[in-house]
Amino acid sequence: MSRISARIAAIAESATLAVDAKAKALKAAGRPVIGFGAGEPDFPTPDYIVEAAAAATKILANHRYTPTPGLPELREAIVAKTKRDSGYEITADQVLVTNGGKQAVYQAFASIIDPGDEVLLPSPFWTTYPEAIKLAGGKSVEIFADESQNYLVTVEQLEAARTPKTKALLFCSPSNPTGSVYSPEQAKAIGEWALKNNIWVISDEIYEHLLYDGATAPSLPVLVPGLADICIILNGVAKTYAMTGWRVGWMVGPKDVIKAATNLQSHLTSNVSNVSQRAAIAALTGNLDAVHTMGEAFNRRRSLIVGLLNEVPGFTCPTPQGAFYVYPSVKGALGKTIRGKVANTSAELATIILDEVEVAAVPGEAFGPSGYLRFSYATSDEDIVEGIGRIKKLLSE
Repeated sequence: MSRISARIAAIAESATLAVDAKAKALKAAGRPVIGFGAGEPDFPTPDYIVEAAAAATKILANHRYTPTPGLPELREAIVAKTKRDSGYEITADQVLVTNGGKQAVYQAFASIIDPGDEVLLPSPFWTTYPEAIKLAGGKSVEIFADESQNYLVTVEQLEAARTPKTKALLFCSPSNPTGSVYSPEQAKAIGEWALKNNIWVISDEIYEHLLYDGATAPSLPVLVPGLADICIILNGVAKTYAMTGWRVGWMVGPKDVIKAATNLQSHLTSNVSNVSQRAAIAALTGNLDAVHTMGEAFNRRRSLIVGLLNEVPGFTCPTPQGAFYVYPSVKGALGKTIRGKVANTSAELATIILDEVEVAAVPGEAFGPSGYLRFSYATSDEDIVEGIGRIKKLLSE
């Protein structure tokens, strides 16, 4: 008899966190490693948010349990923020505050997916999506869009993958891992297709404020109002406000789904840390000046890293319009001998790059097919220049 349940044993380790952990371990050992692995802003959480949290620690009520769905003030702040940023009008009973965006992902699938249900999963995809689908008993149906499509799936591809078992579609724009952004016209067409076929949409909007070159990412229920009853929106403070460690995310959806997910959370984790919730209230009710400042830095780094990656032999890097990732095709670098080693896959190439020049990137196999690497440019300009320079030198030998 196995010591570990088959359900849990089948879950793959987070590849992005694994790469980041390896890079940090090498750094701790004194190695000059440059990590492009984790999707984590390198800025500190803005002072006004930290100060709100510090003040919250001295309030006795924050030392106690609070309602599972979240502090009423935070849920109302999310209602106001959703109207401000998306033009989408919701009520507080459509909001569930979660321990980070990952818990929102898990609970969204757990709340609507039954064993055997199929979920359409555009690829490249964030590594957590298929594992959350699997835990819910569902089956991921991967739909790949390569660099020639700017990593964006079409309605025709979705329709070709649809079966009588199709229950939901995962939609993420701006995208992790590619940084690609669906145009309003593309997003509306996908929303109308989902509504026509009565397919749930789980829409991850965590990167909504990280947009460049005039790109926009309207919320699907705003583009297609009829979709509101079969759409769950996922969001959080982690990326926008450099609050990855505070662990505050949320779900927005139909009241019956939010009620079910709240019941699950009551047994799973109860309420989110009250101090973190107070920090999130400060973030959402404050101005966006700090967000815009970080966005300007990300935009500069985006241009820098795309230009440098396109100088690396065998690399082709599209220019993303959102998030803080680039996703170059590295197919031209595969099958070649690099310091006596041959990389036939992007996973093997990532290993050689880490071993030989101590630069950490996440291979495409973590997000879909081989042939790609993901680099997060949520790091300094100096590290971008040095890290990509090392790779260029290695592959030019």
